[in-house]
Amino acid sequence: MMGSGSFSRRAWLTAGAALGLGAGFAAWRYREADVPDEAVRGLFSETFQGLDGQPRPMAAYQGKPLLLNFWATWCAPCIKELPDLERLGQKLNGQATVYLVNFGENTKTIEAFKAKKPELFGDHTVLLKDAKMSGLKAYGLRGVPTTVLINTSGEAVESIQGMKDWGADDIVSEIKAKILP
Repeated sequence: MMGSGSFSRRAWLTAGAALGLGAGFAAWRYREADVPDEAVRGLFSETFQGLDGQPRPMAAYQGKPLLLNFWATWCAPCIKELPDLERLGQKLNGQATVYLVNFGENTKTIEAFKAKKPELFGDHTVLLKDAKMSGLKAYGLRGVPTTVLINTSGEAVESIQGMKDWGADDIVSEIKAKILP
């Protein structure tokens, strides 16, 4: 019989499992991912769509700093970071554009989600859709959320897979240093 101050085998296994899950979540939560240069060059030949169905050719944004966030309505981490991305857009104050590129869903699904959760969206981000999931092919995305930072030279300076506190002042300063001239 074990004393009150010692752990049972079951307690040790439970603690080990919890630590393993915590470490796995931390690794998933934020991870820099490489985006090949050819993928970024290909970005400007891509055309996403607005929810109004109008094409939004990325070539129109070449030479401008931007942040592409690939997300989906079924992705809990994506939903959690939408308000932070809106704050980032607000703090960038027009110096760069934050694009929320929905990944593979149709307009009806996105509009229904937006109507149900209007507080997640605002005037400082641009909502687009990637119905053909061309981002998956072009950027070699492994999942959502994934965010790609692109500078005025059209270079992907960073790709982040997972959540980040986009609205935090230190993160905003870091992003400005990476993508603004």
